[in-house]
Amino acid sequence: MSLVGEEFPDEVPLRAEEITIPADVTPEKVPTHIVDYSETEQTDEVLKAEIIKANVVCVVYDVTKEETIEKIKTKWIPLVNGNAEKGNKVPIILVGNKSDLRSGSSMETILPIMNQFSEIETCVECSAKNLKNISELFYYAQKAVLHPTAPLYDPEDKQLKPQCVRALSRIFYISDRDNDRILSDVELNRFQKACFGNPLAPQALEDVKTVVWKNTGDGVQDNGLTLNGFLFLNTLFIQRGRHETTWTILRNFGYDDTLELTDDYLYPQLRVPAGCTTELNHLGHQFLQRLFDKYDEVSDRCRQSTQHGDVTLLAHHVTNGAEARDIVQDKDSALSPTELRNLFCVFPYTPWGPEVYSSVPTTDQGYLSHHGYLCQWTLSAYLDIHRCLEYLGYLGYPILAEQDSQTTAVTVTQQKELDLEKAQTQRTVFLCKVIGPRGTGKTAFLQAFVGSNVVLNGSANHTFSPYTINTVQVNNQEKYLILYEVDVETEFLKASHASCDVACLMYDASDPQSFDYCASIYKVCFYTCTAATAASLITDVQHYMESQVPCVLVASKGDLHEVKQLHGMTPAEFCYKHRLPPPMPFSAVAPDSNADGIYTKLAWAAMFPYVTVTPAHVPLAFRGTHLV
Repeated sequence: MSLVGEEFPDEVPLRAEEITIPADVTPEKVPTHIVDYSETEQTDEVLKAEIIKANVVCVVYDVTKEETIEKIKTKWIPLVNGNAEKGNKVPIILVGNKSDLRSGSSMETILPIMNQFSEIETCVECSAKNLKNISELFYYAQKAVLHPTAPLYDPEDKQLKPQCVRALSRIFYISDRDNDRILSDVELNRFQKACFGNPLAPQALEDVKTVVWKNTGDGVQDNGLTLNGFLFLNTLFIQRGRHETTWTILRNFGYDDTLELTDDYLYPQLRVPAGCTTELNHLGHQFLQRLFDKYDEVSDRCRQSTQHGDVTLLAHHVTNGAEARDIVQDKDSALSPTELRNLFCVFPYTPWGPEVYSSVPTTDQGYLSHHGYLCQWTLSAYLDIHRCLEYLGYLGYPILAEQDSQTTAVTVTQQKELDLEKAQTQRTVFLCKVIGPRGTGKTAFLQAFVGSNVVLNGSANHTFSPYTINTVQVNNQEKYLILYEVDVETEFLKASHASCDVACLMYDASDPQSFDYCASIYKVCFYTCTAATAASLITDVQHYMESQVPCVLVASKGDLHEVKQLHGMTPAEFCYKHRLPPPMPFSAVAPDSNADGIYTKLAWAAMFPYVTVTPAHVPLAFRGTHLV
């Protein structure tokens, strides 16, 4: 009543009416609903019902009466949190009222109680009569809700909780832009500005490092802050009641009150209309380039798996500054498995599995090349943009790129129908479905596209992805082409698989039955629809008809003896009849420049599906490609 009326009432009722303090008059700018309780008028059951709805409880005692202090631990705290599990207790603010009637402080008696019950956030002595500390106690009550201690810190163990360590460690690794496991003055000020709007003054920065250096053995190295120093600093903030500092850091990096990254942060809204695709733009490429450069290093011997609580963290195995400086950057334009794991150390899981090494170009050592790295990100953005945005969120894109969300790293392309109408496209990524009977050599065809020979290298110990991606030069422009291996018998005749930019129909030139199967697929899905299959396939066929999907035929196993195909006409005659270019031979045993010609032709067909009369700038090999 003193808070609302700003004066002490002449008559004080046993229980005040419920009131709501508007957000604009509170320090934290949030509305606060206050419910009073009277032991004289109400029962414990009524109190328990209110506690269930409460975010914070203020337990008021009389500083002049020792028995009211004793009841804090014998009645009120057990009543509030008696059955609550550790970590789920309601925060409590102790309020010592009538301080105007006592010359000294009750804190000497209260401190042992605060040490006994970890849910007690703080204690405020006030006087409702003199209006002393009345607004302050409600400030601390709000603070206990908005900046709770429980998720961050274990007062019994006097250390950060594992979930908090994990979150702050991710923040540290994101902020360590040169990957030396030390936050330099420049990195600290970038971090400070990102979280609090302004950098620290030079003297303030030195004071922070001095405090860490005096209290830790390894918190400061090479005049920078280590992970342990960063964790200690946040522990110190919390121990000194500055929870809001750590919470400001956490929330700026996307964390909620449970120390999980929010859905709004990981999955920002991005509308992708039907017929459109998603690609990384220049901002996305710039961010990923900086990330690659950061982790393209040799530092395996300087890393070890360190247990911090029950959370495994990456850390340098360094004992002094000289050893830290001894880290050598190889900059070989490739990421080793260790370097790739280090890049993903800010993830709660490993986003790329072993199949990535069969999806993109790799080095002779089997490492992920710089080109392959960009290919994999391009594939991710094309196939599952929301998962790609999640990945970018874990990597700290909004903070490091100084953008509102990850969506600024992505471009949603124009609808394909509009591209066809205008006879031009700005797209840089195209999808090719590779279709053919089993045993044709589709996997070998996909692997040859990324420079791998499954015949020579074997396939027994490999995990192959149905996707491969690489770049192809089209009209002096570099375009990404995605090859997707379709198992026709189980997958292709579904509406969900009826979308692509070009179809590669593949048959085994050494198998007399193979081309008949391929021709049937073409007739059913790309040319016309028989009466028997019209009902079930009309949706798919209409899609291909409307989308004008071009087709290219490939005769695989060109190194083997070519046999006569058991079909009504030869493959060459079939292509002539349907205005398709002649079948192009492919051999997995010795893929040569002819294979490159196939991939180039597929990319041309995908990029120029609207070409019916071949213009002069289209290569001779492309002329005559049939459009459905």
